[in-house]
Amino acid sequence: MAYATINPYTAETLKTFPEATDAEVHKALDDAHAAFVQWREVSFAERAKIMASAASILRRDIDKYARLATLEMGKLFTEAKLEVELSADIFDYYAQHAEALLKPEDLPVAKSAEGKAKLVHQPQGIVFAVEPWNFPFYQVARIIAPQLSAGNTVLLKHAGNVPQCAAISEELMLEAGLPKGAFQNIFAARHHTAVILEDPRVCGVALTGSETAGSIVAGIAGKALKKATLELGGADAFVVLEDADVEKAAKWAAFGRHWNAGQVCVSSKRLIVVDAVYDRFLEVYKAEVAKLKAGDPMDPATTLAPLSSQKAADDLAKQVEDAKAEGAQVEVIGAAVPEKGAFFQPLLMTGLHSDNKARHWEFFGPVTQLYRVKDEAEAIRVANDSPFGLGGSVFTKDEARGSKVAEQINTGMVFVNHPTMVKADLPFGGVNRSGFGRELIGLGIKEFVNHKLIDVVDIDAPF
Repeated sequence: MAYATINPYTAETLKTFPEATDAEVHKALDDAHAAFVQWREVSFAERAKIMASAASILRRDIDKYARLATLEMGKLFTEAKLEVELSADIFDYYAQHAEALLKPEDLPVAKSAEGKAKLVHQPQGIVFAVEPWNFPFYQVARIIAPQLSAGNTVLLKHAGNVPQCAAISEELMLEAGLPKGAFQNIFAARHHTAVILEDPRVCGVALTGSETAGSIVAGIAGKALKKATLELGGADAFVVLEDADVEKAAKWAAFGRHWNAGQVCVSSKRLIVVDAVYDRFLEVYKAEVAKLKAGDPMDPATTLAPLSSQKAADDLAKQVEDAKAEGAQVEVIGAAVPEKGAFFQPLLMTGLHSDNKARHWEFFGPVTQLYRVKDEAEAIRVANDSPFGLGGSVFTKDEARGSKVAEQINTGMVFVNHPTMVKADLPFGGVNRSGFGRELIGLGIKEFVNHKLIDVVDIDAPF
């Protein structure tokens, strides 16, 4: 695969990078293991200093990092700065909490006189991280902050269109004081995935990406008897009940569908609105989308970014045509977008009946799927009519009702009266074809550690 910086706004190719050679990959593995042997013995306090330093550097140089994300994948500069700040928050979280999260746990035993049992949580080696382009710093931070804090080392294979974000992430950790080799970016070729996962010093892989990539990488990991965590696609339901604050819900829906140009696994892709408020909701939603302004992502006045590449825009257009062939009705909404650059016109899609295969597709861009339902029960049914299971939202003025409905939506995350909430101290992950495993908080830091039982037993032998 090619690694290149191509500005999605100008279509200009700015810099290219060669793929790593086999020798470079083997050296990276050697260096990562050598670093692990030392790093696993470093105290939590010392690791915490490095995580806190990384957070401080990100905040100090926030504009530098944000500009790079905007340059490589087209993210609004204002949103890129928020991403860098979130990444810093994640490093701070583990600096403050890693030791407590991995504290040995005493276990009650049936007969206390027969043993003193405890669980200890120990690092296992090299974690292979395969990360996507849509959040080029946050995705990296949410795997390396917990895994480095746990005592593992990490090799990163980032997306091909954000090579400079990948490289500067390694530079960040070295500047923060991380030993050389403990976190490395490698411009790996496709065949290197098997090379890395078949190495006995690698304990597993954490992948965020497409279903196709997840299936391939998890298959390689399984054959190598390595653990995998997968965060894959999503088609999150955004349920609006009849007692919701309609104006508030519609405004959040417009944001939830269009932030990061709709290129978010947990964006509000399927709007499911109860009949009693459907017309008013749609009126406000269209008005909110009409306010979006497409343009230079570095301009603070721009509120709709280009897609990450022209290929992404072309692929999405083809997918929309395929949905129309299945019977979907598509309506242009919002102001016209520039012809130059990888922009995509916001669209509203209806007619996603039970025979339309497109109702089960993920549209990774500003395409809104809209469903009109008669009541709460049908809303829940439609919400669960998806192969995915990442996130979702429920809008209602009755918070207890919202929580009850949320419990019936089969996903890893549901938010009441908000489209999504990505924070350093909230877990992230899904079920079904959205993957398995969790990232962040205590769940994330324990994914690639050995939960070892130590039981001290002092009783007489039976004979």
